[in-house]
Amino acid sequence: MSRTRIALSATAAAAVVLAAAACAPQPQSTPGAAGTAGADCTTDSPSLHKRGQLTVATDSPAYEPWFDSNTPSNGKGFESAVAYAVADKLGFGRDQVKWVVEPFAHSYAPGAKAFDFDINQISVTPQRAKAVDFSTSYYTANQAVLTLDDSKFAKATSLSELKGAKIGVQVATTSYQAVLERLKPAGKPSVFNTTKDEVTALTNGQIDAIVTDLPTVFYLAGAELDNAKIVGQFGYAGGTPEEFGLLLPKNSGYTSCVNRALSSLKADGTIAELTEKWLSASANVPELKQ
Repeated sequence: MSRTRIALSATAAAAVVLAAAACAPQPQSTPGAAGTAGADCTTDSPSLHKRGQLTVATDSPAYEPWFDSNTPSNGKGFESAVAYAVADKLGFGRDQVKWVVEPFAHSYAPGAKAFDFDINQISVTPQRAKAVDFSTSYYTANQAVLTLDDSKFAKATSLSELKGAKIGVQVATTSYQAVLERLKPAGKPSVFNTTKDEVTALTNGQIDAIVTDLPTVFYLAGAELDNAKIVGQFGYAGGTPEEFGLLLPKNSGYTSCVNRALSSLKADGTIAELTEKWLSASANVPELKQ
């Protein structure tokens, strides 16, 4: 099941995450934070969980391509790289970043938090935002096509080559309209209540492919299916896309600081570069065009 829709509490297990303890540095200016009204964006801000340290949370296991080797502290994988890029914009050195484990379902539950922000493929939703703060989006998910290795559609390189495929989508997602408008299949997509139902239909031969958001496809291919093939990804501007945000404690004084850092990373092209490196190039997910 997708982390963007449900908590993967069944797969979440406590793990020791490497973290480097550092002496508290002298206060320093936060790059890119000038003009953040009412916020102390220094590395010694009282809004931090621990002054002089940026405490970053994620779940364990930490899956690829978001992380690498279940080791968030190595800077590899999209979300690890984004976290360190944000830290750098905020003025923290790598040895001032401490990683802690936070189960996915606990991250957006009401209550005190033992971190400054959590980065864990957490979709921004109005319901979750009642209990926590979210940063602006650092990733907007494309739609993606998943099939089996031996499918006749596994080698498709364009959307037009999928017109004859029997497509499965999950109810209450943007995928149904995306399939109709972008893939324009010969037959209407089959609609399923859960991702598990989609996987069952795919393995039983009832459908040829699943279309859903790219993060879900990554998870299904890596954890649910042994013989899956990610055919490709495609953009869809309609509906409500899956957007990931950094999760902070409710009413955190550091939220505006994080937003300013993300804005700078988007403006200088860093987010785009990291997306290409870790979610497209390294994951080998080609873009499907007409």
